[in-house]
Amino acid sequence: MNVVLHQPEMPANTGNIGRTCAATGTKLHLICPLGFRLDEKSLKRAGLDYWEDLDVTLYDNFEDFLAKNPGAKIYMATTKAEKIYTDMEYEPDCFLMFGKESAGIPEEILVEYKDTAIRIPMNEEIRSLNLSNSVAIVLYEALRQQAFAGMEKKGSLHRLHW
Repeated sequence: MNVVLHQPEMPANTGNIGRTCAATGTKLHLICPLGFRLDEKSLKRAGLDYWEDLDVTLYDNFEDFLAKNPGAKIYMATTKAEKIYTDMEYEPDCFLMFGKESAGIPEEILVEYKDTAIRIPMNEEIRSLNLSNSVAIVLYEALRQQAFAGMEKKGSLHRLHW
């Protein structure tokens, strides 16, 4: 599974998303420009010590991403989509793309992906959800559809057995 962030602006969100990716064995793809430096403390703090375990790839722009991932099946998360994220059947190697916090994915990109544009239902009065929450919601649905492959529980997490 792959998570793509198009021009993320907030290091704490990207750090949280990185931690989620590390926890799920998901690759993280970052499309520049970024609104922060990858060595920022807030990025590392949000990702805790998991940042080093991440498979992260940087791209100069969306065209660079497409060139380096030919034939990628990309699902575009946007509040503008008609289809709900649970209506899709996700492939194990698909790409889940999310836009920057202030503006989302540019409409010039979205129009090319109308069939795979998805949204998370929410009240009309709310403009959008937090980016890291949105990634977690959609990513875990895609992983659920794959029966959480490779994420089997190993051992007990507690002193007591229940």
